[in-house]
Amino acid sequence: MLEKIPTDTELKKLLGVKKYNDWMAIRSLIDGLYEMDAAWNRGYKSWKYEYKYRRGGKTLCALSAKEDCFGLMFVFGAAERKKFEAAEKTYSAAIRDIYKKSTTYHDGKWMMVENPGRPLLADIGKLLQIKRKPNRKNPEV
Repeated sequence: MLEKIPTDTELKKLLGVKKYNDWMAIRSLIDGLYEMDAAWNRGYKSWKYEYKYRRGGKTLCALSAKEDCFGLMFVFGAAERKKFEAAEKTYSAAIRDIYKKSTTYHDGKWMMVENPGRPLLADIGKLLQIKRKPNRKNPEV
């Protein structure tokens, strides 16, 4: 847990206006699909902050932020990788390339999408649904 949660103003200054707006669009997408617990944490490695979505002890995804950059992290287990690979052709070339270059560890394939802009929102929505079916009654996606 983070001692001092960044304000929107601090986050906008850290990321820049465009990236902050993209960050908020992704949060809005996730919040529209899922009822989740979300927590701010200290960033890992070179990241300043992490905003992690979890429910029932399982992580959906995490947003990480540092100066002029943010990333969206998914960790796909074996069954989730099969789902992605079965539908791989429906994703943009950018997402397919990131997936292909992502490292697979003992606990899954760690896929970091850096600075995902609005053109990738549809793909992000599909990636989220690989991790977990939406649990809001009227999802927007």
